[in-house]
Amino acid sequence: MSSLRSYNSMVNIWVILGTMLLFMVAKTECKKCAFKAIFNFGDSNTDTGGFWAAFPAQAPPHGMTYFKKPVGRATDGRVVVDFLAQAFNLPFLSPYLKSIGSDYKYGVNFATLASTVRLPQTSLFVTGVSPFSLEIQLRQMQEFKAKVDELPRKGKTNLPSPNIFGKSLYTFYIGQNDFTGNLARLGISGVKEFLPQVVSLISSTIKEIYALGGRTFWVLNLAPIGCYPAFLVELPHNTSDIDQFGCMISYNNAVVDYNNMLKAALAQTRKKLADANVVYVDTHAVLLELFQHPTSHGLKYGTKSCCGYGDGAYNFNQQVFCGNTKQVNGKNVTAKACEDPQNYVSWDGIHATDAANKVTAYAILNGSYFDPPFPLHKYCDIQPIG
Repeated sequence: MSSLRSYNSMVNIWVILGTMLLFMVAKTECKKCAFKAIFNFGDSNTDTGGFWAAFPAQAPPHGMTYFKKPVGRATDGRVVVDFLAQAFNLPFLSPYLKSIGSDYKYGVNFATLASTVRLPQTSLFVTGVSPFSLEIQLRQMQEFKAKVDELPRKGKTNLPSPNIFGKSLYTFYIGQNDFTGNLARLGISGVKEFLPQVVSLISSTIKEIYALGGRTFWVLNLAPIGCYPAFLVELPHNTSDIDQFGCMISYNNAVVDYNNMLKAALAQTRKKLADANVVYVDTHAVLLELFQHPTSHGLKYGTKSCCGYGDGAYNFNQQVFCGNTKQVNGKNVTAKACEDPQNYVSWDGIHATDAANKVTAYAILNGSYFDPPFPLHKYCDIQPIG
């Protein structure tokens, strides 16, 4: 079994590296892509500034690697949807909530940090859960389309043409906060009780967007949260629950159960939308590979965060998050960033680094992690992503 796992691991590595090489030698002139826009729904894993547009407060060192300043992303650089936009020769997505400087001709990002699929039963200021759940993001999408259909297009505009919605890619990367938000309090069995509702809401949202004209949907599955530094610190577990890679076995197994449930629900949705592409994207496999074998992908640290406080195995302290200064054990301390985030999978214990997001995007664009297979090369000439 171990030899088979090693073989599969090496195959994954060469698939990703081969794709990266292919992109690097590709020509850089503008090419055509069937996707004229991207509409993204999600949480902090793909938020490009929505949350901080609504609640301005983000500070350094966020954005330090690529943008050289905070730009509303919960990482040191780009998120996965940024890389997808670059690959499709589209500009970075403007957040729906950003009123200054936004351009929506090539899509909209409805994702916000701390969003859930289910409608939150509490306030942001009580538990930190975003008010912009998937249902709200869907309503924003519906309102956006209504405005595009209604408003006259005279002269320069930051809105797309009304026929854009059938020529767009709709991406979903959401559900992590539903899974982890009450995990410490309810335990795995408690959380599992409402996960069917989560996948049902994702499926129903796809059907609603289909009614608006959407035909191509990519749904990214849940990451292996048992490998994240923050959850390794925060979630109760025994040493016997830690595998050879330093990840929590029981929590990762629960994630696999959820992902299988999501995959099955999308299969049923696909049957009901015969002329649509409803694609399950196994980013879990990519991230698990990165956490387990970071050095095989040019990284050094898997389960240790770049930006945090405490150093040690995880460099994460739940009392003081990345970029913040607080009093811990009677003294003021600051959660600072490492000098080499390109060597880390985890940025702040909860989110991936620019480097990890880049590898994930390469793997998606390669097409090996789609279910069912999706012939991306027939839709787009993929552009290099730097």
